[in-house]
Amino acid sequence: MPRERCSATIITFNEESNLRACLESVRWADEVIVVDSGSYDGTVSIAREFTDKVFQNSWPGMREQKNLAADHATSPWIFNLDADERVSIEGKDLILRALEQPNHAGYSFPRKNYFLGRWMRYGGWYPDEVLRLYRKADGEFGGINPHCNVVLKRGTAGKISIPLAHYTYTSFAQYMAKQYPYIEAAARETWDKGNVRSVSAARIFSKTTWKFIETFILKRGFLDGPHGLIAAFGSTFAAYMKQARLWELSRKESKSPKDRSQV
Repeated sequence: MPRERCSATIITFNEESNLRACLESVRWADEVIVVDSGSYDGTVSIAREFTDKVFQNSWPGMREQKNLAADHATSPWIFNLDADERVSIEGKDLILRALEQPNHAGYSFPRKNYFLGRWMRYGGWYPDEVLRLYRKADGEFGGINPHCNVVLKRGTAGKISIPLAHYTYTSFAQYMAKQYPYIEAAARETWDKGNVRSVSAARIFSKTTWKFIETFILKRGFLDGPHGLIAAFGSTFAAYMKQARLWELSRKESKSPKDRSQV
């Protein structure tokens, strides 16, 4: 049975260690779009081995870059992957089957996350549902950077049962280094959208404490052993840093023009 065309979209920055396997997993797509934000390793050369639709665009934010990649696509359906993700053969088969007679405007996938040498099962790391296959006319990336998500403007979302594989961090140093830009992006966008205008000590304490309780206890992160504890403390640290940054932004906003000149 004929199916609807689908474009795979991927955004990149210095992803030479991940990109080849990612692109191999989407060879079935009718076209592949790669939008790079200035890589200085072999990322772009690897991308051009698989597609001639490789574009350069200075980093505007996760949501904006993913939507730009979709803008370049010519198919009615978009399948978005991060460079450190893979779709299996079984997942590909279910995608192609869904595109033969789509019953929904988008489809979500469970995602299994490989963290510091272990497939995580708890603490919110699995099934980690993400909507990644969607009809271009019916959806786009929205939400708060950097953790944006596909928002359907119309229609319903179905589910594809085969998980995407997500190879997150290979070392603790890499994990920590990537937290700061994510935290800054999340705090800045939260502030710019006007979602927060004051940050008290009670808010910082409650948001930070709750994150640890949520990930390590309620979502049973402790069942992942040391990996679960490290991940829970990482999420807690990120929650604390975001609130601290929001507090700093609120202080700057509250200063008088004279005070601001002295900052």
